[in-house]
Amino acid sequence: MQDAKDLKEYREHIKSALSNDFQRQALDKFAKAYPVGRANAFKGHDVKALIEEVARVKDASIARLDELYDEFKRKAEALGVKVHLAKTAHEANEIIARIAQENGVKKVLKSKSMTAEETHLNDHLEKYGLEVTETDLGEWIIQLRKEGPTHMVMPAIHLSRHQVADLFSAVTGAAQEVDIDKLVKVARRELRAKYVEADMGISGANFAVAETGSIGIITNEGNARLVTTLPRVHVALVGLEKLTTTLDDALKIIRVLPKNATGQNITSYVTWITGANECASCPDQKKVMHVVFLDNGRSSMAKHESYKEVLRCVRCGACANVCPVYRLVGGHEYGDVYIGAIGLILTYFFHNKEKAKALVQNCVNCQACKEICASGIDLPRIIKEVYNDILNEEGHPAESKVLGLVLKNRALFHGLLRTARLAQKPLKAEQGYLRHLPLIFSKEHNFRALPAIADKPFRDRWNEIKHRVSPANPRYKVALFSGCVQDFVYPEQLEAVVDLLEGKGVQLDFPMAQTCCGLPVRMMGEFNAAKDVAELNVNAFDQSKYDYVLTLCASCGGYLKEMYPRVLTEGGKTPVKAQQFADKVISLSEFMAKVLKLDPAEYQGQGKVTFHSPCHLARGMNVKEEPHEVIRASGHEFVPMEEEHVCCGFGGTYSMKFPQVSKELLDKKIANIEATGAEVIVTECPGCTMQIRGGLHNKGSKVQVMHTSELLAKARKKK
Repeated sequence: MQDAKDLKEYREHIKSALSNDFQRQALDKFAKAYPVGRANAFKGHDVKALIEEVARVKDASIARLDELYDEFKRKAEALGVKVHLAKTAHEANEIIARIAQENGVKKVLKSKSMTAEETHLNDHLEKYGLEVTETDLGEWIIQLRKEGPTHMVMPAIHLSRHQVADLFSAVTGAAQEVDIDKLVKVARRELRAKYVEADMGISGANFAVAETGSIGIITNEGNARLVTTLPRVHVALVGLEKLTTTLDDALKIIRVLPKNATGQNITSYVTWITGANECASCPDQKKVMHVVFLDNGRSSMAKHESYKEVLRCVRCGACANVCPVYRLVGGHEYGDVYIGAIGLILTYFFHNKEKAKALVQNCVNCQACKEICASGIDLPRIIKEVYNDILNEEGHPAESKVLGLVLKNRALFHGLLRTARLAQKPLKAEQGYLRHLPLIFSKEHNFRALPAIADKPFRDRWNEIKHRVSPANPRYKVALFSGCVQDFVYPEQLEAVVDLLEGKGVQLDFPMAQTCCGLPVRMMGEFNAAKDVAELNVNAFDQSKYDYVLTLCASCGGYLKEMYPRVLTEGGKTPVKAQQFADKVISLSEFMAKVLKLDPAEYQGQGKVTFHSPCHLARGMNVKEEPHEVIRASGHEFVPMEEEHVCCGFGGTYSMKFPQVSKELLDKKIANIEATGAEVIVTECPGCTMQIRGGLHNKGSKVQVMHTSELLAKARKKK
C-alpha cells in the first residue's frame, strides 16, 4: 500500500508501478473494454435519471442515519439479531473478536468486504489466535500474498495467471498448471474444506434496510451465501452509510450498481437476510447473528456540507475503471484500502493524513470519475477540498502561496509575464519553443518541448483589430474570456476568432480587467486566492452587456461554468453575478455549431483531421459532438480517434508534479493520434495544445496541432 512519507518518496513508488508491464497491460485492456460493457448494460435506460435517483435515495438516508439505525436495530433485534454500533475501527474489531470468544470460535470465513479491509479486521482477529480465510477468489489470492486489493471489485486484477499458478503451487505443495479454469478448481478444492470446518462467517453488506431489519449482499460468486449460511455464527460488518429506508430504495441502487461496476444487467447473486436463520447445530436451532455498524467518522461526514455526498458511494469501483492515472499505476499506488478517486478521499477520513497527503495530489482533474459515478458524487471537487484541508493543517507551500498572491494582483501577474518574455530570450529557439528547459524543471520534463511566451500578448493587439468585430447592428454581443495561456502564449488562437467572426454580425469585446481564471491556484489548494481571482473576473464582465462569454480554453470554461458560483459563496451580490456570468459561458465549437450555425458553403477545408477532446470541454462543459460537427462542416474529413476523451496528461500543475505519469499519458495520446493517419490534430484547450504539440515536436512528427479557432479561420473562404 501507498505509505510514502512525502511527495518525493511517493514519486519513486509511482516510478516503480509504471515499470510493472503486466499490470499496465491488464489495466489498459480492462479500461478499453469497460466503457463498451457499461454502455451495453445501460442501453435503453436514462442513465442520468437513474444516477439522480440513486443520489436522491442516498441523500435521504444520509440525512437521517441516526433514525434509520434505531429503526433497523429495533426491527432486527425483534427477529433474533444482535445489533451493535462501533464508533471506531478498533471498536468494531473488538466487538467481533468478543463475539468470536463468546461463541468458542476457532476458524473464521470471510466474504468480500471493503469495510473489513477498512478496519484491518483480519489482522486483529489473527492476534486473538483465530484462523481467518477469505473466500472471494481475488481476496483469497491477495490474502495469501499478504497484500491489499488493487481494485474494490477486482482485487487481484494486477496479477497474471503465471503468478497465481506459482502462488497456488506453493500453497498446495504441488505444481499447478497455468490454466485459469484449473486454477479456479484448485481454489474451490482448497476452500471447500474451510466452509465445513468454520465456526463463524463474516460478511459485509451492500444494504441495511431499516423498514425490515434486513441486510442485502450482491456478489458474483456463491461464496457469500456459503459464508452467511454454513457457519453457526454470522457477523455482518456494515458501514453506517449502507442504511436505506426501504427495500424499494435498495432496489433502485441495484438497478445501477452492477451495470456501473462490471457492465452486468444484474449481478450473479442478490442475497437478502432477514433475522437469524435456522441452524441445527445451535442449542435453540437458530444461527447466532450479529450486525456491527461502523461509524469511523461517517456521522461527522454526514453533517458536513461539502463532504456528506461522499457517503453516497456504492463501492462500484467505476471511478478507478475510468481514471487515467489508476490505469497506469494500479490501486496499490492509487489508494490505501479504498481505491480510485473515492480512495483519495476516504484515505484521509478513514485512515490518516500521513497516508493521504501525497496520494491526494495524484489527481489530474480530468473529471472522468465524476461523469461515471453511480451516485453523482463530485469527486474531483472533493479531492481538492481534502487537499486544501490538509494544507490548512500542515501549512501551505511557499510556491503556492506566492502564486496565489501574484494572481490576486492582475497588474503584477501580467507584469511578471512580460518580464519573463524578456528573460526567456537566451532560451528561445526557432518555431516558438524554448531551446532547453529553465532550471526550475528537472530532466524528467524533457518528454515535450515547451513554448515560449509570445512577443506581444493578445491584450496588446486588441485595439488594432477590434474594429473588425464591431458591427453597427450586431446580432450578438459577445465578451471574450482569454485565460492567461492564450493571452500571453498563444494569442494567435484568439486572433483566429476575430478572423472567424468578422462579418458574422457579432460584436466582440475583450474586457481588459480580466485575468487568469484561478484554476491553477485552486488545484494547488489555495482556495482563498481562487476566490479573490474569481471576484476579479466576475467584476470585469458587465453581465448586462453581453449575450455570451466566449472562451477558447476548455479548462477555463469548465471552471468558470461549474465552479465560479460555488467558489463565490459569501454574501453580497457576487454569487448572483457569478451564476449570471457562468450561465453565459460558452465554448467556441458550441457557439459556432449552435448559435451561429456554421454554414459549410463558407468553408473550403481539406485533408484528414482528428480531434482530441479536452477533459473540461467534454465533461466540464458537456460539449462532445459539436467539435466533430464544425470540423466536418468546414470541409475537412473528420477521422475519429480511439479514446478521444481520455486525458492527454497535461492537467496544468499536475504535469509538473508528476511528469512520469504525464509522459505516459501523452505517449498514449500521440500513438492514438498517429494511428488515425490524420494530418492535423485539433483541440480546444491551450493546455492540451501545449502538451500534444510539445510531444509531437520532440518526436519529430509532421502532424500539425491546431486549435479549433485556427482550423476554422484557415478554412474560411476569403472575401
